[in-house]
Amino acid sequence: MLKKSYIFFAALLVLSGFSGTGSAYDLPSVNLGFTSFLDGGPPSGPGFYFSQYAQYWSSDKLTNENGDKILPSFADEDLDAWISLTQFIYQSDKEIINGARPGIDVIIPTVSLDMSYGTDNPAFPQDNGSGIGDILVGPYLQWDPVMGKNGPKFMQRVEFQFILPTGKYDKDKQLNPGSGFFSFNPYWAGTYFFSKKLTGSARIHYLWNAENDNVAGYNNKQAGQAVHANFALAYEVLPKRLRAGINGYWLKQLTETEYDGKKSDNSKEQVFAAGPGIVYHFSKENHVFVNSYFETNAKNRPEGFKANLRWVHHF
Repeated sequence: MLKKSYIFFAALLVLSGFSGTGSAYDLPSVNLGFTSFLDGGPPSGPGFYFSQYAQYWSSDKLTNENGDKILPSFADEDLDAWISLTQFIYQSDKEIINGARPGIDVIIPTVSLDMSYGTDNPAFPQDNGSGIGDILVGPYLQWDPVMGKNGPKFMQRVEFQFILPTGKYDKDKQLNPGSGFFSFNPYWAGTYFFSKKLTGSARIHYLWNAENDNVAGYNNKQAGQAVHANFALAYEVLPKRLRAGINGYWLKQLTETEYDGKKSDNSKEQVFAAGPGIVYHFSKENHVFVNSYFETNAKNRPEGFKANLRWVHHF
């Protein structure tokens, strides 16, 4: 009986650090690894695009501010997340300024979370199951490619992305499909052609989060500001068909999360990931991306493995 009481008390202490002012896990879900190769421009020019993403994320390590496991060893935590994104893009062919053409991007996510443990203890962080995530809406400007002697040399885009608090959210759960608050997540994306076969791509986001007024134990909470980026280097293996290379992402929280207007020490999140990937062009209208990522150097967030599948269709 004494042993069971001690384990439960220890779990409560760990959980208080997880969901309170001693740790973070507060940033919304953002684009970490969903996009990769040739990201600086649409693959088939102006028009309507439909994209479907499927991502699997597995983690057996919830980390603290030092990158160490936040739960005791007997917890044996295991997080499995399936994320489906349905994306609609319209790219106009009308130039409005200096080669820039407007567009609109809408993403509807569906998220399935399964947090399990080696012991049955309700004091450990719990998931909120499956549901619709936070819808993303982003007007953008796509610049015409800068051309060289042998084809495009550089292409870029700027998007003003808004994350709307439409997802399933329960203040008493620590892992939710939705964040429960509004975020502004603009980005710049570019692709540079080192040669006809070798390309490098990057997408750099800035993240600002509004207050969440529906949070357990506090009047409000405001997640800190952050930067995050995707990057990829690809080589054309089969002409106009197959590119293969490495892809990765990086996230760094810049400011501490605030609870009732007071900064939470040691609440900043970070992670780095890299792995192999490919993109296959079935035709000018159909493209498939496959990416894998091995996470490391995580702090105040889960650390694990991701696999991503993306199909892009141009009408």
